[in-house]
Amino acid sequence: MPVNENRRLSPSEITSDRNAVSALNDLADYTSVNPNYSAEALATMEEELVASQQKERRAQTALDAARDEVTAKAWALRKAVQGAKAQVIAQYGPDSNAVAALGLKKKSEYRRPARRTDA
Repeated sequence: MPVNENRRLSPSEITSDRNAVSALNDLADYTSVNPNYSAEALATMEEELVASQQKERRAQTALDAARDEVTAKAWALRKAVQGAKAQVIAQYGPDSNAVAALGLKKKSEYRRPARRTDA
């Protein structure tokens, strides 16, 4: 079965691997034929993983802060535009072309209610 190395490992898988590295360090007589699997190499890889996780957390925190800033700025603009629309209606009137230019309906464009007739 092929391994999908693009898949993000779950926290439990990472914890399991880190526990295995810790257990290998406790084995005094462990020697690997392949130097990539030595206790020292695995400990170095674990340290690199921890450093990468910290880097990811800092980047996520920066992203969250930037997202909050964008949201605050968008709401500030929204409130200012709504205030400006109210000012345009007050200055030019509810049936002016200036109101239509802002994307609002003129007062005359609203449909008048139909008369009720008793039958």
